[in-house]
Amino acid sequence: MVRNGYTITELLVVLSMVAIVAGLGGGWLSSQIPAYRLNGAARLIRSDLLSARMQAVTQGNEFRVIFDEPFQYIILDDDNNNGKREADESIASRDLRDDYHGVSFDANNNPIFHPRGIASSLATITLSNAVGEKSITVSMTGRVRIRASQ
Repeated sequence: MVRNGYTITELLVVLSMVAIVAGLGGGWLSSQIPAYRLNGAARLIRSDLLSARMQAVTQGNEFRVIFDEPFQYIILDDDNNNGKREADESIASRDLRDDYHGVSFDANNNPIFHPRGIASSLATITLSNAVGEKSITVSMTGRVRIRASQ
C-alpha cells in the first residue's frame, strides 16, 4: 500500500531550514533599513525641488523651498514674487519624520526657482542619519544633484 504525503520529520526539517534562512535574512534586512531611509529621503527632497522648478516654469512665477526645521520644509508658490507668504498663495509642507524616521537635514540656504528654470539662493542640503550623509546641491542653472558626502 502506497501512502501519499509527508512525515512529521520531513515537515520539521523543512520548517527548521525556513526558520534559519528567515532569521539570517531578517538580521541583514534590519541593518539595511537606515540606509534605505537616507536614500529615500534624499530622493524625496530632490523630487520636491525638481517639482518646484518645473512648476515655476509652468506657472510663470517663483517657487521657494524653505528648510525651516531639521525635519521639515515647505514649498511656497510665490504668485506675486514678493518673497512673502500671502493668504491666497499655496503652500505645501513636508515632514521627514512621517516616512523617514531618524533622518534629519541641514540646509545652508533656501533655494528660489524662477520662471526661466534658474535658481537663486544656491543651496546645499545635507541629510544624515546613523549610517552616513548625503548632500543635495542646487546649482544656478536649477540643476539638482544628490551626492554621497565624504
